[in-house]
Amino acid sequence: MISRTLLYIQRITRQLWFRVVLISACSLLALAIAPWLTPFIPEDLGERFGREAALPVLNILASGMLAVTTFSLNVMVSAYRTAAATATPRVYRLLLEDTITQSVLATFVGGFVFSLSAVILFRAGFYSEDAAIVIFALTVGVVALIVGAILRWIDHLSGLGSMDHTLRLIEDRSRTSLRQRADAPCLGAQRAEDDTRFKADGTAIPAQASGFVRFVDVAQLQTLAEEANTQIAIHRTPGEFVLRGRPVAYAKSGDEDLCEAASRCIEIGDVRSFDQDPSFGLTLLAETAQRALSPGVNDPGTALEVMGRLERLLWENTPDEDQQGTRDVSFDRMFMPAISARHLLSCAFPPIARAGGDDPAVIDWMDKALAALGHHPNPAMAKAATEMREQHSDR
Repeated sequence: MISRTLLYIQRITRQLWFRVVLISACSLLALAIAPWLTPFIPEDLGERFGREAALPVLNILASGMLAVTTFSLNVMVSAYRTAAATATPRVYRLLLEDTITQSVLATFVGGFVFSLSAVILFRAGFYSEDAAIVIFALTVGVVALIVGAILRWIDHLSGLGSMDHTLRLIEDRSRTSLRQRADAPCLGAQRAEDDTRFKADGTAIPAQASGFVRFVDVAQLQTLAEEANTQIAIHRTPGEFVLRGRPVAYAKSGDEDLCEAASRCIEIGDVRSFDQDPSFGLTLLAETAQRALSPGVNDPGTALEVMGRLERLLWENTPDEDQQGTRDVSFDRMFMPAISARHLLSCAFPPIARAGGDDPAVIDWMDKALAALGHHPNPAMAKAATEMREQHSDR
C-alpha cells in the first residue's frame, strides 16, 4: 500500500518543473566536475578540440534553445487547451503529466542552462585549455540529446492535443487505477458492509476541509488505531465530496487527539485524483462522450469510441467485488466500503445515455456493451450490467 510520503514524491515527479530542475541541475553538475576530468584527456587533443571549438557551438545553443523552449511551451499550452475544450476541462491536469512532453522540454531547458553557464564560465576564465576539451565533449553529448529530443518532439506533436491522444491517456490512467484497486482490495482494509455500528457507538472523525477526498493513508490510520487499541471505518471514500467538520471516518473508540491525528491522514482537496479513485477516469471518459454528443459538437463517433474504451476497461479491470476486503487484508483495524461494479457502471454509461438518448447508434452500442458485460466473469458486474440494460430497455 502506497504511503503518503511516497504519494507526494510521485506527485512531485509528475510535475513539469521537476524534470526541468533535475536536468538543469545535472547540466550544472557536469560543468562543475569538468576540470576534475582533465587528467584523463590526451594532451594532443587540446589543439583540435579546445576553447575555440567549443565556444561557437555553445553560443548557438545558448541563443537557440531559449527560442525553441518558448515556442515549445506555446505549442504545449495551445494543444492542452484544445484538448480540454474538446474533451473535458478536467483532463488538463492529466495532460500536464505527459512524460514525453516533460522530458523534451526539460532537455531543451537543460541545454540552454548548460550552454549559457558554460559560456559565462569560459568568459570568466574558469576553464583551462585541458578543461575546454571536456566541455567540448560534453557539448557534443548535449547536442546529441537535443537532436534526439527534437525528433521525439516532432513525432509526439503529431498527436499532441488530439482526441485520440487524450482518450488514450485517460484510458491508460484509468486502467492503472482500476488494477491498483484490484491488487489492494479496499486499499488493504477489511470490507465494511456499512458503518452503522461505528456511527452509533463510535467517535466521528471530522474532515479538516471541504472538498473531495483525494487520498486515505490507511497505513498511518492503522498505526493510530493500534496505538489507541481501536478500529477505524472510512465513511467517505476517495472521490466523494465532504464538508469541513462533517464525518469523514469513525473510530470505534478514541479521544479528541486520535480524531485530530486521524483526520490529518485523510487528504481533501479541491479536485479529484486518480491515486485511489478508480471511477474518476470513467467519469472523464463519460464527460468526453457527453460533450461530443452536445448539439454544438454533434460528434457521435467519438461517443461510440468512448463507449468502446469504457467497455474494454470494465471487462478487463473490474475489481472482484465479492473478494474485496476478504483477501489480502493488510490493515486489520481498518474498514472501508468496497468499490462496487454498480458504481463503476453508473459513472460510465448513464451520463452518455442521457446525452445521446435520441441517437439510435449510441443507444444500440450501449445496449450491446451492456449485453456483453452481462457475461462478465465477475458476477457483480454481470448482474449490474444486466439490470442496467433492462432499466434502459424499459424507457
